[in-house]
Amino acid sequence: MIKFKNIQELIALANEKKVAIYDIVEQYEAEVSQVPVDKIINTMKQNWKVMREAVESGIQNQDKSASGLVGGDAKKMNDYLGDNGKSYAGNMPLKVAAYALAVSEVNAVMGRIVACPTAGSCGILPAAVLAGAQHKNCDEDKIIHALFTASGIGMVIAQNASIAGAEGGCQAECGSAAGMAAAALVELAGGTPEQVGQAVALALKNLLGLVCDPVAGLVEVPCVKRNGFAAVHAMLAADMALAGIQSVIPVDEVIDAMYKIGLALPKSLRETSEEGLANTPTARAIEKNLYGKAK
Repeated sequence: MIKFKNIQELIALANEKKVAIYDIVEQYEAEVSQVPVDKIINTMKQNWKVMREAVESGIQNQDKSASGLVGGDAKKMNDYLGDNGKSYAGNMPLKVAAYALAVSEVNAVMGRIVACPTAGSCGILPAAVLAGAQHKNCDEDKIIHALFTASGIGMVIAQNASIAGAEGGCQAECGSAAGMAAAALVELAGGTPEQVGQAVALALKNLLGLVCDPVAGLVEVPCVKRNGFAAVHAMLAADMALAGIQSVIPVDEVIDAMYKIGLALPKSLRETSEEGLANTPTARAIEKNLYGKAK
């Protein structure tokens, strides 16, 4: 029976068996769910299809959400990307940001997405994996391997900390998604299990303390644009790990710190829309306009 309580044990298992992290995760899922590995892989392929379609439809979307707060920014980012020589960041960061905005906007207009790990952070992993796969010309098998690697990381974070904004702030949503995306990118690049762990630590620790403060209680502002930033963040964490840069604080200690920080965050900064950006004059005016009253 495959068992691991943390990421270090997951890495150790992969090294012991001389396989990749995704192999361990696939076997674990097959044992726990009592479903054959080939069916589990087919399910992940369906998930990937939904993720990819969300990017493709979202990148051209100009519809506004019911609130009118978001919609059309992914297309703006994508159009800006095509205007050579204008940007500071360069094509790759802009592409991954556009893709992340696209998926998040599809979510905001009630389209079909994969919550990975949550709806509020749904754009980060698909954006990073699609942009990374395009850049490295990866086939579907490599993409699926990367998604299973990300899944294993997300599972450990959920067990040892949290992936819920209401429990741990947005560090638990966008932070976890960034860690998962960084892990997936390292896998796409053929990195080692140790580099996967380093990428997760680097991505997570620089989003520690990120609060969940949705305007008017909607997963739109600042959530959609936050997905764009976090996807770029994940890509940089992956590149750092692949370059050989290591996190001084081990990945499992970073996850433990995230859990404790989440407990320390006041309720007002954990998806209640009581403080932070949700309590600015503009946010309260938006809330009043939508609901006829403000908190």
